Amino acid sequence: MTVNSIGTRIGLLLVDKQLTVSVCESCTGGLLGAAITSVAGSSRYFVGGIIAYSDRIKRTVVGVKGRTLERYGAVSAQTAREMAQGVKRKMKSDIGVSITGIAGPTGGTKKKPVGSVYIAVAVRNKVTVRRFLFRGGRQNIRKSTVKKALEMTRDTLRVL
Repeated sequence: MTVNSIGTRIGLLLVDKQLTVSVCESCTGGLLGAAITSVAGSSRYFVGGIIAYSDRIKRTVVGVKGRTLERYGAVSAQTAREMAQGVKRKMKSDIGVSITGIAGPTGGTKKKPVGSVYIAVAVRNKVTVRRFLFRGGRQNIRKSTVKKALEMTRDTLRVL
């Protein structure tokens, strides 16, 4: 399935269930929001997004706890969870989706190599967080991340 077809499916599900979505992105820099809003009529369900590239924005705008960033780092399941919950709360949406990772080509470590990405989807009182390790160059990692975030969102909506 293509990003466009997944985005269209998400839109139909959101409209059908009368739900809204917001996003908080780091390494994808707005690509997830762009994928969602590329669908005509997305203003019916897309509330908005935050590009939280720096830890300062993750803390001060999104609400990620400073101790979470210090203890686990910006690229972690814990940070992704707090980003999804934070954007959902801040934007007053029904669903919050977050992405944090290392798109490269630099910035990777042995523990968190380039391509390490965490995606979280928060809905109601539940948050699903998954870790991925994508291969390829920076743009491939970013595109793969957006596709996976859309798939996770679609799968979450299917079971609501």
